[in-house]
Amino acid sequence: MTKPLPRKIAVMGAGSWGTTFAKVLADSVADKGIAVQIWARREDAANEINERHTNSRYLRETKLPANVAASSDPQTVLTGADLVVLAIPSQSLRQELAKFKEFFEPDAVLLSLMKGLERGTDLRMSQVIAEVTGLPAEQIAVLSGPNLAMEIAREQPTASVVACTDSDIAQWIAELCSAPYFRPYTNDDVLGVELGGIVKNIIALAVGMCDGMGMGDNTKSTVITRGLAETTRLVLALGGRLDTLAGLSGLGDLVATCSSSLSRNNTAGRLLGQGLFLEEVNDRMSQTAEGIKSARAVFDLSRAHNVEMPITEAVVMVLEGTLSVENMAARLLSRELKSEGERH
Repeated sequence: MTKPLPRKIAVMGAGSWGTTFAKVLADSVADKGIAVQIWARREDAANEINERHTNSRYLRETKLPANVAASSDPQTVLTGADLVVLAIPSQSLRQELAKFKEFFEPDAVLLSLMKGLERGTDLRMSQVIAEVTGLPAEQIAVLSGPNLAMEIAREQPTASVVACTDSDIAQWIAELCSAPYFRPYTNDDVLGVELGGIVKNIIALAVGMCDGMGMGDNTKSTVITRGLAETTRLVLALGGRLDTLAGLSGLGDLVATCSSSLSRNNTAGRLLGQGLFLEEVNDRMSQTAEGIKSARAVFDLSRAHNVEMPITEAVVMVLEGTLSVENMAARLLSRELKSEGERH
């Protein structure tokens, strides 16, 4: 049976990507009479969205559609929402869900925009959602792809992937976020789509470090390519599919995040490569670089499944102070010689 249109869409999180995706949704459903409401942690951010239709802290003067509203009260935003979009920092998800879940509609579908592993549990965001809310897999979906928020806010064309174990739900979400400048594809490989979006942040940190040290395109291309190889090894070991990594949530997201100055992870890596300490980098960043938060969890996951991830390991060592940025390349190049196609 075809799922009816939602009465309302709630977007929990008023950062750059949450606000941008609210714009995508609002543009997509503008002629369907569906309200899109953003939960903003700060009341002044909610007021600005309501009064000026902007979120200048993250999206400068980008105008939001008239059918976007905001509130700092989660109950107000969640009441009546049949689609709930989660766009908050991944390490805050568990505690925020504990506050939100009493206000979820019983049949609401939860869509995760987050790209991280929970530290301490090594759980993907969809797994955290399932654990905290008790919702079945068919009510939990994820979205990933080359999603640099500022470019999408400027309506520069891009594509993405909606993944859910229930293909009808994935299609339902895709139809709700199909704006003239935003094309969603669907997939049922939730694990592969999520992990591609997680590991690429760590590879982008490594590419940024190379950039910060003044290394050239050959070096960065090598890191991107071998980064895709180790991401693929992890996904396959955990039961994901190879074709997912060749798609938008794998290669597509990896290239965008590693190549763009708009990428938070690339920027953080570049600052580390220029000699800043991690604390200094965090002070300079206005938004979370998820790779910094997730690197150790990804490396722990790889060791638990006996998957070799040398770039991830080197990034973790740099972040934890046991390897200097200057010695990272030497460590990677001194590894044992082997066939390019070797998986383990």
